[in-house]
Amino acid sequence: MLWLLLSVLSSAVALYVLNSAHTPSNNGRPLPHPSDTLPLLGNAIRFLQPRHQLFTWFLTQQRQFSGQTYAISVPSLPPGVVISSPENLEFVLRNESLVTKGDFFRTRAWDLFGHGIINATGPLWKAQRKAGLRFFSGETLDVMVEEVLPEFWTDIVEKRLDEASATDYKEWTTVDLQHVFHDLTTAIMGQMAYDIPALNSSHPFSRAFDFASGWTATRFQNPLYTFTELFNGGKFRKAVAEVKHFGLQIVARAKRRRGNRAFESLVEGNDAPQFNTLIDSLIEAIDNPTIVADSAMNFLSAGRDTTAESLTWTTYALLRHQPVLWRLRQEITTAFPIGTQNLTLASLQPSTIPYILATFYESLRLYPPVPLEIQQCEADCTLPDGTFLPKSSVIVFCIWALNRSVDLWVEDAEQFRPERWLDDDGKFAGRSAWDFPVFNGGPRACLGRKMAEVLGCWVLVRLVEDWDVEEVRDGHGDRVSAISLTLPMKGGLPVRVRRRATAATAAEM
Repeated sequence: MLWLLLSVLSSAVALYVLNSAHTPSNNGRPLPHPSDTLPLLGNAIRFLQPRHQLFTWFLTQQRQFSGQTYAISVPSLPPGVVISSPENLEFVLRNESLVTKGDFFRTRAWDLFGHGIINATGPLWKAQRKAGLRFFSGETLDVMVEEVLPEFWTDIVEKRLDEASATDYKEWTTVDLQHVFHDLTTAIMGQMAYDIPALNSSHPFSRAFDFASGWTATRFQNPLYTFTELFNGGKFRKAVAEVKHFGLQIVARAKRRRGNRAFESLVEGNDAPQFNTLIDSLIEAIDNPTIVADSAMNFLSAGRDTTAESLTWTTYALLRHQPVLWRLRQEITTAFPIGTQNLTLASLQPSTIPYILATFYESLRLYPPVPLEIQQCEADCTLPDGTFLPKSSVIVFCIWALNRSVDLWVEDAEQFRPERWLDDDGKFAGRSAWDFPVFNGGPRACLGRKMAEVLGCWVLVRLVEDWDVEEVRDGHGDRVSAISLTLPMKGGLPVRVRRRATAATAAEM
């Protein structure tokens, strides 16, 4: 082991010297480093700590540097910078061809995401994005709100909550609300995007993907992952194989369905059938089944994980801020005077439920579903603040810290206050992608933004109106994120529930 340690240290020294000769700068001057940067090791130790502590560190640096770009370094990795100004963010997000995910991200995420839209560039990325745009349309949202959501809400959420609900003759039973939300969003994406019934978070694919996502996240904190995985990567490789197998099954199943329907139409003399699911759009746009499978897994993971986790953190925030919960119920009573049993897309617009949408956005601000972004320069470039970045430089922006910036969100930036999203007339007032990059921006702006908004508000309306929910703290202080590429709540969100009197009456009718 001594020879290995000496080899790693000598390689780190050589790379440190090499990188020092061609590093990011501003007007020819070296960029500042965090005060705890170590000789040779740079910031490596910081990146080995638990992610919630890492987010706190990013927030501390952001306040120390007041939005100024600063340098970070880790032995064996390209030179890196952390940005936080809206001007720099706009430059990075708009210039898709100049600043991309890069090899730094792609090599670590390739096993899991492959050729999918998260990793793809050029024509392949455009083909997947076009297929996604077709799926995330107004027609899809109508079907989700009026047909799919009511069915799955009854079969999944209400069933689980009723089983756990306290009544006059039954004691409280704890239920993990994060698990319930994951079941809901997984079923919705499985049904609507891939025509797969009964998909849930306990499916072998879901468990394998969750494990692989957490493992992939650790690669960004372990510069020696290619070596260590020779010894401990067996379970990860097995999980990835399960995910890939499921993706190919989805493609094969969709192709059989398409072939059967086309044959039936031909025999019956009908017009060619129309296919409207996401997997159909991907098959029509891309010839290679492996690439279609990778893309399907990318969209499925993004659609189910981020929305479920956002709902979990929103509920958590409401349970910790009862006045917000009370105001939500007041708006629901005003917006839906005849009840919430038949919600429509038209009734879930910002003009109708501004405070509910503001609450959802405030939760997204404090608990962004993708808390950390890493990009890389494809060529030498200069940021708007004058920072010169040589080719292959890594660009990091911590959305968790950005959304707590006192420069953008005033002194109470760390407080949960939905009112900040309302104007003087009480109308919802959004922010630019450069101030609020939760849904990304520029060419890679999130395709599912509207679906996430509508689904989030629909669930909040029904949950808040129909149920009293109590968090089971079990000695917990503030809850933190588990290790993942997104933001799952560590340990889930255990709660006790009881049907509210008005909801119980409506359910009996």
